Order: sequence, then structure tokens, then C-alpha cells
Amino acid sequence: MEAEGSYVQDDPHVKLMMAGSTLRKVKSRSWKKQRHFRLLEDGLTIWYKSRWAGKGHSTFSVMDVEAVREGHQSEVMLSIAEEFPAELCFTLVFHGRQGNLDLVADSPEEAQAWIQGVRKLIHKAQTMDEQERQDQWVRDWFQKADKNKDGKMNFKEVKKLLKMMNVEMNEDNALHLFTMADKCESGSLEIEQFVHFYQMLTQRDEVWKVFQDYSGDGERLTLEELETFLRLEQGEGDQSSQHAQQLIQRYEPSESAVKESSMSLEGFQMYLCSQEGSIFNPALLELHQDMNQPLSHYFISSSHNTYLLEDQLRGLSSLEAYIQALKRGCRCVEVDCWDGSDGEPIVYHGHTLTSKILFRDIISTLKEYAFKVSDFPVIVSLENHCGVEQQTVMARHLRHILGEMLLTAPLDGQIPLMLPSPQELRGKILLKAKKLGGLETHLDETLTDEVSDEDEMANGDAESPSAEDLPAETTNKKSKLSRELSDLVVYCKSVHFHGFEHARSQAKCYEMSSFSESKAKKLAKDAGSEFVRCNARQLCRTYPSGLRTDSSNYNPQDMWNVGCQIVALNFQTAGLEMDLNDGRFRQNGCCGYVLKPDFMRDADSRFSPDRPEDRPGYKPARLSIQVISAQQLPKVNQKEGSIVDPLVRVEIYGVPQDQTREETSHINNNGFNPVWNETLNFVVHSPELALVRFVVEDHDKTSRNDFIGQFTLPFTCIQLGYRHIHLLSKDGTAIPPSSVFVNISVSELT
Repeated sequence: MEAEGSYVQDDPHVKLMMAGSTLRKVKSRSWKKQRHFRLLEDGLTIWYKSRWAGKGHSTFSVMDVEAVREGHQSEVMLSIAEEFPAELCFTLVFHGRQGNLDLVADSPEEAQAWIQGVRKLIHKAQTMDEQERQDQWVRDWFQKADKNKDGKMNFKEVKKLLKMMNVEMNEDNALHLFTMADKCESGSLEIEQFVHFYQMLTQRDEVWKVFQDYSGDGERLTLEELETFLRLEQGEGDQSSQHAQQLIQRYEPSESAVKESSMSLEGFQMYLCSQEGSIFNPALLELHQDMNQPLSHYFISSSHNTYLLEDQLRGLSSLEAYIQALKRGCRCVEVDCWDGSDGEPIVYHGHTLTSKILFRDIISTLKEYAFKVSDFPVIVSLENHCGVEQQTVMARHLRHILGEMLLTAPLDGQIPLMLPSPQELRGKILLKAKKLGGLETHLDETLTDEVSDEDEMANGDAESPSAEDLPAETTNKKSKLSRELSDLVVYCKSVHFHGFEHARSQAKCYEMSSFSESKAKKLAKDAGSEFVRCNARQLCRTYPSGLRTDSSNYNPQDMWNVGCQIVALNFQTAGLEMDLNDGRFRQNGCCGYVLKPDFMRDADSRFSPDRPEDRPGYKPARLSIQVISAQQLPKVNQKEGSIVDPLVRVEIYGVPQDQTREETSHINNNGFNPVWNETLNFVVHSPELALVRFVVEDHDKTSRNDFIGQFTLPFTCIQLGYRHIHLLSKDGTAIPPSSVFVNISVSELT
């Protein structure tokens, strides 16, 4: 990887970054402080400190940066736009939920050097292959541990570094490898020798054993042997011969082996650690589903209180929260509107101390970011607390800002009998709100401009804890609706739910109801299969209880089990529920739409989540997971000398009968290469709905286990055989090179 070094040094922008710059870090109009920034020698770490902060400094990796925005492209930058011209300003946007870094340079040239330089480094980091990434990870550690910066480490320093890296190993073994790597016998290792030392340290016996099972000479896998492995272990059937050839081309580092069409142990390990060797079937990561079915036939990634970055009582309302949700593939956002003091509608969590943002700024943000990660339609769920005048202002903002993007009439001018498809609505923004009359009544002037508030209140849609418990007479008050706003509602008219019988006989396909989590759960329990049938034809939205003032989430699986499409979650709150949402929508190109199983798309479906065995075509599966080992788990506790005691738990989420979990024993003091070889067995009654979540925890006998990492995916996306699970942080971002190595088999339950 010398290329990294030379590539970095030769670029003028990167040279300037390495020399360092004083930039202003801006947090608000009143908080602007100078910090010295520079790029370290590894070409990946950006270091910064205040000039007077003595020894204190901060660093972050270019790998953590998702994008660089130029000019006034964040709320903070817009607030200081008068003071600093756009050509001096730029914003670093990070992966996950980490806040932006807003910076102001002294000259346009310096700003450009950092903007272009960071973009080049991000591109470089994204295009590294597995081996380069692994080597880079090791180099980063070496840089961190090389305290006196002489580029060398003696055995004592190496031992300390191994501890930092979560490696506990016996001293004789470590010394033996150290001596082998120290070719010059100088008693210390330079960085390249350390990379070699580390490679010897990470040679994996459990991968070697699998390799030995199929290799005739124990040195190489011939093309035929690799084919046999792919067919027998990886479940690849007919494609195995063609695939074996591709894998050798792609992952075998030795040119002589490639010429002979064979694979060494190194190549085999590289394949197993790659995307193709991962547990998630790469073909299903792409957009592959039929997108021409009615909207009601899809699960739709949906956010609740989208404007909040924190909790619901004091949190920050922010445009960045919309950008982050849309970036995660969210296709239904919520806007909570109130009358503003100067005639401009504002958005915040009503009657609380959350900060306020302008409705029109949210719509401008939507225009810019709605279709960056997915072309499929975005639904704006409007919670409207405004008077008629400001409703009309909202309608005008929607029309003027969004223009052609806003859907304002049925697609072909026809009254629909079923909802249009995501494909037909590509690039469109749909408004979900109350409407005067229906699509059928071409509005005559006699139509009243009042709608009953009981629509929303009786389903608890006012999202306050008391709304669900109020007697009907107090909620049945009228509120006035602006004709202009009403006219913008086409396929998502909010209505009160009058029961499944009424929905079947009277309801229009473009009418939809919203339910609080408790109401939805009660309906699912009392009338599961009716709920499934209703959701085959109409959209339905569920949202967290108003009592969750900490912005916690409910389990979305309970709602998906009855076919609810718009299961709104607090995207700003990391944890199990968002892991499930990310797992469900990671498939199909992360486009925010996932086709429901066929038995949930049929208006005459007999499927009930409580009795999955009653449906025609019921095929339960037996899932067997051998948890073999884990690699390079991150340290949870930063205390000097603490090493993790990991265990792996597998959790199944699906219909009630499928909700279960099993775990391995824990292994003491080994986060580096723990080996379990334990098998966990499950029976899954509705595989088409199930999600499988792998969690690694640090065992603690006195208190709750600490979370180390997780990965969640749909049962239907699992690849069989020997697979690596690449772990994600609590925030859902990658934590390379941490992984779990498993062997998976699935069979029909007979």
C-alpha cells in the first residue's frame, strides 16, 4: 500500500492539509472559535486542537465523513451567512447520527483545498479493497501507539499495543512471532514489519480447517475443489463452476495461483471476509423487487417527529434531522405545523420547549434531499394545527417550492380503484392530510370547509397521551380546512377508522387511518387477519405512544405482522427497534420500499400472525447457526487493561410464535479471536416475515452486559454456508474489521 503514501503526498490539496490550517469551528452565531487542523501522515486521520488547550486535541477519521458540503449548506452556516461569505464556508457531514462540523477558512483557496482534499480522501477510502482496509486499520493502530513517533516499536510497546487492540495472548507465542517479523534482528519492528507480524497473528485456524477439508494438497484449492466447496457448503448449485473462476480472479493475491486457476489460503480467507462471503445475499442488496404493485402492497420506511434530533420535550428541531432520515432511506416524514407569529407556519413539537423551524425551510430541504438515495415517492404526513390563513400559506409554499415534484391530481385523471405503484410515482412527493370531500366530488362551492377533528383524535392521532382517553363528545369539535391545502391531498386522505366492516364495504383505497401503537396492537390481537386484509387495499400508519417523551420506540415487527405499511419510528433514537427497521429496509437497494409477502397482498387473505399454520402454502423452516468465532471486536470499556468477555446472541423477530432468542456461552478475556463452535437451532413458522438479529455483548456477571455490535437482516436474505457477519455500531454504522464467523444451514421442517 505504498500507493496510499505517494498518492497523498503528490496531491496539492492534500499537501496543504498535511501542512495544516487554522480554521474557525462554528457551533452557533455566538460560538465561533479558531482551531488548528491538519491531516496526519497516515492520510486518513484529521487532527485538531485549540491553540491554547495545552495537550488536549481531538481526531477523527476520513472514513467517518460521508460528504463535504460547500458554502452555506447547514442551519449553522445559514445563521452566519451575513458574516462569512459562502466561498470560505464548508460543512463536514458524518455517517450515522454524529453532528456536523461547520468550518470557516481564511481564504477561498484554503477552503477549496480542504473541500477537494477531503473528497479525494473519502473516495480513496471507499475504493480500498478488503486487504488494503485491513492493513490501513493496522497502520492506524501503529500510529496511535508509536508514542515517540520514531516509526519503531520494541516488544514491550507491541505488547501494550496488542492490549489496546483487545488482544490477550500468551507472551511466548507473541515473542516467537515478534522475532520472526524482526528480520533485521534490531529488537524493534518498523511499520511494514508490524503489518507482517499482525498478519501472522491473525492467521485463523478455523478458516484453515475448512480449507484443509477441501484442499487435496493442503496448500491450494484447485478449481474443482473450490467448486465442490461452493456446491456442498455454500449452497450454490449450478452456478458454482462459473463462480469459482470469478472468485479466484477477484480475491487470489498470488499471480501464479491465478494462472493455475487455484486459490491459496490467503485468497480463501479474503473471499470469506468479502461482501460475497458475507451473510447478506449481495444480489438482494440491489433493487430487485417488482415496483409496479399498489402502494399498499409495500412496507414503507417511515419516520415519526422527523424534525427532532433528540427527545420530545426539550429537543432541537432541525432541518438536519430531515436530511438524516432521508439519507437512511426514509420515505414518509412527519411535519407538525403550528401558526407562526408573523404569518409564517412553524414546525415543532407543540406545547413543549423544543425549538422551532419554518415550514417553508423544511419543504426546501425536502426538495433538495428527497430523491438523493431513492427515486420512489416520499409521503409528507402533515399534522396540522394551523388556522385557515396559514394553511393556505402552507399550500402555496408546497406548490411554489416543490413545483412538478408535488403530486396535485390523480395520475391519469381517473378515480382510482386501487392505489398507484411506487414505479408510477417515482420522483413525486405526496401529501397525507385531511381533505374536504373525496376525489369523486368535483368540489362545488357548497361543500363546507369544516372537517371533524374526531377523525384524528379517536385514533389517538393527536399524539398526546390524553387524546386516546378523551370521551367522544370533547373530541368531536370542528376545525376549518383551507380549500387550497385540501386540494393537494390525492392518494393519502386521513380519515377516522370506523372498524373493519366499514373499511371493507365503504372505504376508498385512497383513504387511510393512523393508529397509536396501543390501538394498533389491540386491533392486531383482536382481529389479525381482518387487519391484514384491510392493509392489502389501504394504507395505514402507526406511531409511538405520546407517553414516550424520551423518543423511545416500539417494536415495528408487531405492526409489520399485520401488514401495516407506514410504521413510524423515531429515527433519531438508536437501538433495537431502529436496528430492525434498518435490517428490514437494507434489501432492495435501500430504496425505502419492500414488497410484502404474497399472502399479505391478497384482499381475501386468510393469514393471521397468531395462526401462521392455517394459511395455504405454510412452509416452516429449520434454521441452524453454528457460531464459530469472532474477529477484532472493539473495546467497550476504555479502562487500561480491560479486555472483553464476548458472547453471541441470535434473536428472531417475526410472528408471535417465532419471537425467540438463543445465546452462546461467554469467553473470558478475548475480543481478538474468540472461538465458540456452538450451534443454535430455531424453528421459523413465517420465514417470509422474520428478521434475524445477531448481537455481540461483553458479559458482565454483576450488571447488564455491554453492547459490542449487531447486525440484522431478513431471514429471506441469508446466504447459506460459511459466512461472515460484519458488525455495526449502536448507531448503525460499520465498525470494520469486527465480524462474527458462522456456518448456516436452513432446511424444511418435516
